[in-house]
Amino acid sequence: MTITALGAVVGLVVAIALIIYKFPPVYGMMLGAIVGGLVGGASLASTIGFMVKGASGMTSGILRIIAAGMLAGFLIDSGSAQTIAHFIVKKMGKKFSLLAIIVAAWVLQAVGTFGDVVVIIVAPIALDIACRTNYSKAAASIALIGGIHAGNVVSPNPNTIALSENLGLPMTSVIMAGFIPALVGLGITYLFVIMLKEYGEKVDEASLETPQGENGLPPINKAVIGPIFTIVLLMMRPIAGITIDPILALPLGGVVGTIANGQTKKMLQYATTGISRMSGIVLLLLGTGTIAGIVSNSALKELLITSVDALGMPGYILAPLSGILMGGATASCVAGATVASQVFGPTILSFGVTPVQAAAMIHTGCCVFDCLPHGSFFHISAGTLRMSINERMRVLPYESLIGFGMTVVATILYGFLGFTF
Repeated sequence: MTITALGAVVGLVVAIALIIYKFPPVYGMMLGAIVGGLVGGASLASTIGFMVKGASGMTSGILRIIAAGMLAGFLIDSGSAQTIAHFIVKKMGKKFSLLAIIVAAWVLQAVGTFGDVVVIIVAPIALDIACRTNYSKAAASIALIGGIHAGNVVSPNPNTIALSENLGLPMTSVIMAGFIPALVGLGITYLFVIMLKEYGEKVDEASLETPQGENGLPPINKAVIGPIFTIVLLMMRPIAGITIDPILALPLGGVVGTIANGQTKKMLQYATTGISRMSGIVLLLLGTGTIAGIVSNSALKELLITSVDALGMPGYILAPLSGILMGGATASCVAGATVASQVFGPTILSFGVTPVQAAAMIHTGCCVFDCLPHGSFFHISAGTLRMSINERMRVLPYESLIGFGMTVVATILYGFLGFTF
């Protein structure tokens, strides 16, 4: 049985509407999946079967995401992430203070810290710098958010795990494919920061939190051991032909970092923090799996393919387009990358696109509209950066343009020019 394209679209719209109205995303997507299946002509039993099948397809990725919790917990609770941020800002100095914010956010995201955690860590520093230099709040916000977006496509994070799982790739290949687009994203971010540093509301000193100092935080040489160890393990495959699965590499990085910092007694605490951070993502992916089950068994995929063909566009354009659409529909890079690669991945590969090329174009595409207001990052970043909803909305176009710029570069590089490795 094939669900109609209308049913799939209605399901996505219902899920988005429910999330906007503060439904927990997992329930919003489950309800959207049920409505989509029924509107699309499937029986209730068939609809639930599609949902269960879609959710079960997330299992291997979920296991690796849970494993990543140990490294994330270590970076958060040990203070290593704060140390890395302070080190970068201090070394780059006042002259390049806003660039330092971009780089700090990019590095923290790239080593595996989650975007919402990066915002929480770096936002007080960014606002303090903006206040002292009399730069606008918009410039500081774009510096932070743009750095996170650029770091997102080169990070051993849940979206990278989902792409590697669904497209049959080593995680390192997905990460390496994102580097050139990420550098372009950094450049676009800095251009916007320079353009807007004198534009808009300035930071009120009375509203600032005092940025956490470096007292009590681990030294930089110890703070980076955990993430560097993880990266080395993941790079063993392209360097030496030795494959170490992320399900081992990610938690081992957290364990080694904990031991190197002399915090062995806190290992359980770090693991608990990590699993609590991952639990929300696991639930999100299960909900995403249910809506993916409906979309993958609908005519929506064929409709999109037919539209691309009718417009005379090359087949590879389906990769960034699916990432843009699914990232926007779910307002999440994780959910968008998961649905796009799972539902559209086989079709994209049938056009002669390699898995690496597909991963790069889907991944960057997901960064265009993953920041929309029905997602959590929009509201977390607004609150942490002391922005009203209207202020946050004014930053949104620049944020999407950063993602769009990375997508254009990835599409030219991996689609039009056919570069691969």
